[in-house]
Amino acid sequence: MNIIPKKEPSFSNNNLDINYFETIVSIIMPCFNSSLTIRESIDSVLKQSFSKWELIIVDDCSADSSFLIVSEYAKNDTRIKLFKTSKRSGAAIARNIAIKQAKGRFIAFLDSDDLWEKEKLQKQIDFMIKKDIAFSYSDYYVLYPNGQKKIYKVKDKVNYKKLLKNNLIGCLTAIYDTEKIGKIYMPVDALKREDFAAWLFILHNVKYAYKTKGVLATYRISSTSVSSRKIRMIKYQWNVYRKIENISIFKSSFLLIAYIFNKSFLKYK
Repeated sequence: MNIIPKKEPSFSNNNLDINYFETIVSIIMPCFNSSLTIRESIDSVLKQSFSKWELIIVDDCSADSSFLIVSEYAKNDTRIKLFKTSKRSGAAIARNIAIKQAKGRFIAFLDSDDLWEKEKLQKQIDFMIKKDIAFSYSDYYVLYPNGQKKIYKVKDKVNYKKLLKNNLIGCLTAIYDTEKIGKIYMPVDALKREDFAAWLFILHNVKYAYKTKGVLATYRISSTSVSSRKIRMIKYQWNVYRKIENISIFKSSFLLIAYIFNKSFLKYK
């Protein structure tokens, strides 16, 4: 549980004592049949140099041993909270269940097959507090099934218009401040692009999202990952433009061409 002080400290740029609270960051992790990878994902959270977090894992009716694995972690560390859906519901709903349970000021995201660098939270939270930022992200590694590893480089800042043309914000790097913008939930009708749709919603209300320096996470690409199904992803992208953002067919077509072009020339290093 959160420790609520009798008088909460000011959250101005230079007057935030983050040690005042038990929980600062709520980490959102959906899980479905992740027994082969979830241990490493959880371990990357446990190794964080910043310790004032809670990890909220929602198991979406896994058919493997994922739930049992997480249960053991939760028994050994009270910062890890485990929930389970009553029926297979998808990542968007699983994330929303976790967001609803979240008690931290900051909301961060990590999928059950991805990893964080040890200094991820420390660097990003420090950056957001010092610069008075509502929404941030970072560069990240992309790990391929053959073991090849590259860096996905992103812009220093992004606004709504830029994000429409290219989703520069990796979900595993995103953090937003609920004190500034409230709790933002994932649109369940965004068809596998719920994170992208959520970032667009935030940037309707916040002028820019800003990049924290450093490569702070690792995104795994597997042979069965949604991200490898490029034709379907184009369909999902179109759905966000037309049904979520209500953009005209003409403009959506232009944005989709720009999106495909940008994805074809990713800035890997």
